[in-house]
Amino acid sequence: MTDKIGIAILAAGLGKRMGKNLPKPLVGLMGKSLVDFPLQASLNFVKAENLDAKVGIVVGHQKELVEKYIEENYKDANSSINFPEQKQQLGTADALRSYFTDCSWASDTDYTLVLCADTPLLTAHELKALWNEVKTNSLDGACACFREENPKGYGRIIRGDRGFQIVEEKDANAEQRLITEVNSGLYLLKTNYIVDQLKNIESNNSANEFYLTDSFAIGQNVSALSFAESDPFLGVNSPVQLERAGKLLRSRINEFWQHSGVEIIDSSTTYIEPSVKIERGVVLYPQTYLHGSTTIGENCTIEPGCIIKESHLAQNISIKAYSYLEQARIANDCTVGPFARLRKGSDLAEKVKIGNYVEIKETRLEKSVSVSHLSYVGDAEIGENVNIGCGFITCNYDGESKHRTVIGKNSFIGSDTQMIAPVEVGESVFVASGSTINQNIPSFGFSLSRARQVIKEGMASRFLKGKWSIRK
Repeated sequence: MTDKIGIAILAAGLGKRMGKNLPKPLVGLMGKSLVDFPLQASLNFVKAENLDAKVGIVVGHQKELVEKYIEENYKDANSSINFPEQKQQLGTADALRSYFTDCSWASDTDYTLVLCADTPLLTAHELKALWNEVKTNSLDGACACFREENPKGYGRIIRGDRGFQIVEEKDANAEQRLITEVNSGLYLLKTNYIVDQLKNIESNNSANEFYLTDSFAIGQNVSALSFAESDPFLGVNSPVQLERAGKLLRSRINEFWQHSGVEIIDSSTTYIEPSVKIERGVVLYPQTYLHGSTTIGENCTIEPGCIIKESHLAQNISIKAYSYLEQARIANDCTVGPFARLRKGSDLAEKVKIGNYVEIKETRLEKSVSVSHLSYVGDAEIGENVNIGCGFITCNYDGESKHRTVIGKNSFIGSDTQMIAPVEVGESVFVASGSTINQNIPSFGFSLSRARQVIKEGMASRFLKGKWSIRK
């Protein structure tokens, strides 16, 4: 018989110290929000253990924003996610009471997992360890704990021969404050046990709050499971802790990819978001930034200073230094950069070459197209084996609407050419350098659009002024 588990994620905090004009659960980290990490860890855990689970995210401050974010980003899980509301900040036990009050199904579960929305380093591994502790020992509940050299601010674990209690920092005496084993804020409890305990928790403490930690006591059938590492339980309550969490998460991600066959030359300056996918044989130089749903195929090389967002790279691609890619698609054996920009809708077929100071937008470049220098190609379709010279521009915007430029295969477009869209150029066309093209050119045509050069001998003195003046 499958166990039923309710997951209570406490996400009602104000987060004043974060300095953000949004609820703390939505503070950004590595391309996601803080709440994503414990929520995803919970979903991974219940899937791995094949549990019948529902989630209650306890909201409060700016609750509409949190609900909207979850509904938009977890559509597949929407039916199993509810949003109980903690109307006042009266402590963690009060938050859990809100969970049981507002989630009609919560009291009917076998177990209740409680975790905080601001713990981005938590994984399914810690949740499984706590689950095994409770199930193996037939406990009423368990708390994850760890050792902290400087335990200031943490609740202290006071162990007994059976059970344990947690004393909060504000309520601890001098001797208790010397204890270095501390509470993580992660709990797994039998539902009937915690429902009964919540009835008796009072706020007679220095903070006048209802502490969930009071549900544990010496003599009860509960356990404090000690973890060797403290990092998974890092709570983010300030920009300093947010930075620390980011560094630890980046290190964890980079190590994963290194063990998967990716060469990262300098992990300390390489930024890879959790949703990025990378194949074996990829080389990442320092100061590489990979964002969102980016995928990078085998044997690609990303040189220093590149930023790649929501883009898909096939195999054997070279992205040269300081290039910026956003929502681009690149097929095998292409070269991009240095100092190139591929904007939304850039679609490169095999063996395309994009050179330095080239910008591409909403454009399909077919096989073996070359755009090597100082060019802008927007809203265009460029046929295979086309060469585009230096200083080429598609004039695609008339001040009101965007228009397309189409160039057929095997054409040669000379340097310093402007094409006034909408315009179509056929196959195997030659456009001479310095031309402005505003009419369609048929296949095999030659087009030249220049004014006749005029030379007036000796007239330069009329135009050269200041330090350029001609003195006879």
